[in-house]
Amino acid sequence: MARRTTLSGMSSAASFLWPHRVRFSDTDASGRIHYTAMLRFFEAAEVEFLRTLGILYTDIQDGETSYPRVRIECNYTGAVRDDDVVEIAVAVERVGKSSFTLAFDARVCGRQAAEGRITIVCMNVATQASRPLPENLAAILRSRLEPR
Repeated sequence: MARRTTLSGMSSAASFLWPHRVRFSDTDASGRIHYTAMLRFFEAAEVEFLRTLGILYTDIQDGETSYPRVRIECNYTGAVRDDDVVEIAVAVERVGKSSFTLAFDARVCGRQAAEGRITIVCMNVATQASRPLPENLAAILRSRLEPR
């Protein structure tokens, strides 16, 4: 069950927590999480976070507008293994004219395992150029901005 929390400096008013159990298929030969699995976890946490705000990509993405990821970063700070429960806090870090950035803090048993960011841009499908975020989307995201 997703809930708000305070992790890694993220305020309880602005962050969201998504728990996920690591599966064997998420690990590599060393028995640790494969580096790509954490990125999938971040994406799943992103989708669930936005869902709690009433934002579904199926509603805002149409034949004219798309939301590609243009920057992804992840720093792995601790081991994650099969059957660990990873709790991923998600917060809105930045809302620009045509893009927004979400921050992620992944923890296992309270210790940080990874931190990262994903920047998502609003794009005109026909021109492949950025376009302004829809105002209602931008307003919802701004209402959840992390205080600095």
